[in-house]
Amino acid sequence: MLGARVLPEAVPYGSVGGPVRHPRLRPAWRAAPSRPDPDAPSPSTTPARRSPAPPHCQKPSAPERNPMSPRKTRHRSTATAAATAVTASALLAALGTLTPATAATGNLALNRPVTVSSTEASTFGGSKAVDGSASTRWASAEGVDNQWIRIDLGSSTTLNRVVLKWEAAYAKAYRVEVSNDGSTWSQLYSTTSGNGATDDLTVNGTGRYLRVFGTQRATSYGYSLWEVEAYGGGATTPPPSTGTNLDDPAKKEVAMKLVSSFENSSLDWRAQFSYIEDIGDGRGYTAGIIGFCSGTGDMLDLVERYTAAKPGNPLAPYLPALRAVNGTDSHQGLDPGFPNAWRQAAADPVFQATQEAERDRVYFNPAVGQAKTDGLKALGQFAYYDAAVMHGEEGFRSIRRVALSRATPPSQGGNETTYLHAFLDAREEEMRKEEAHSDTTRVSTAQRKFLNEGNLHLTTPLSWSVYGESFSISQ
Repeated sequence: MLGARVLPEAVPYGSVGGPVRHPRLRPAWRAAPSRPDPDAPSPSTTPARRSPAPPHCQKPSAPERNPMSPRKTRHRSTATAAATAVTASALLAALGTLTPATAATGNLALNRPVTVSSTEASTFGGSKAVDGSASTRWASAEGVDNQWIRIDLGSSTTLNRVVLKWEAAYAKAYRVEVSNDGSTWSQLYSTTSGNGATDDLTVNGTGRYLRVFGTQRATSYGYSLWEVEAYGGGATTPPPSTGTNLDDPAKKEVAMKLVSSFENSSLDWRAQFSYIEDIGDGRGYTAGIIGFCSGTGDMLDLVERYTAAKPGNPLAPYLPALRAVNGTDSHQGLDPGFPNAWRQAAADPVFQATQEAERDRVYFNPAVGQAKTDGLKALGQFAYYDAAVMHGEEGFRSIRRVALSRATPPSQGGNETTYLHAFLDAREEEMRKEEAHSDTTRVSTAQRKFLNEGNLHLTTPLSWSVYGESFSISQ
């Protein structure tokens, strides 16, 4: 996503409507490794790649998987970051944000026994919806309504709050119920106009069993929940997290603002949903909050997911053309209407939610998960995520291997500060290999600054500079 630092006098280049934009450089894509990487996800969690796209353009296509993929990079100056903000874009703000702090302060559903009506596959069992993980989920059989998940709370419990964190396959109509015997149910909540993302429900009822019953799917898939949380019965509603982990809602917002400052010279990352242009890098159109490209497969994946969630959307007619141009820089079948269709879709909360879900599925969740495995706190988790966004899976893994050869991670008894310095050293060395990345200030005067300050938890207030511009987050 980051290109070379753009100077104000640069000649406008490659703009497709909207504000005039400056030329930006991108590194070459990194091909997938030719032999198994011992640090990479196991084969059972690595998706098949799209064909016929050439290896350097391949992207993950299986919706249920979430590996990090080869990345392209971009940078927009302040002037080019002035796309219109879409206020409804916060739909997925809480998606994937369950933290140990949340669980510890009274989630009565955490790790409780679960029964479900069906599962899409064994990897999407009901227990995945109560395991406290932001990257696992329950998914029911596809194409079937009247599906449910039932949680045994252990004893009769008074509930005052239920939180449902939907995956993109959400329920348009569902009800939340309780029962003392698992047979006779009392309704706590119902809706026929669900819109996915996170439903934080105020309820009032008592029972041993909690059931979420979907009666109408919003997509052609089944019903899928990242997490079901329940509060009440003496358990307290969770207070704001201390933010140890990056998937805490407040910390995740900080992460998004940091990356946006690196790439867009702006803290307003939500202003990028409608962004689209061809920057002349051989990858066709680049668009959206994470730089989805028509030539690299991830834009196709995104539009397919969006269309599954909302058939008849403005981008759906362009799916045949997107499949045809995948792996090329061609606009055939896309021009002249595709950019305007993208901007029209960007006003749709469902499309915004799908963009955020794809960002999390492919980059954020895997990177943060690996950092947690290595024993890193929020700053280290962010360092991993930012590296994955810029360098892709292979590049990130390579940087991590170099760091591991020089220092021991906390999970193996090493000093966290020492290990993070080794990781950032390796990151800057990798960046300097390409002219497009030769300005390493997103590391040296941002992440390294936080590390030198001892701010391993990435606690606000924060101040940093990148490309000579100063930024701050007060809280």
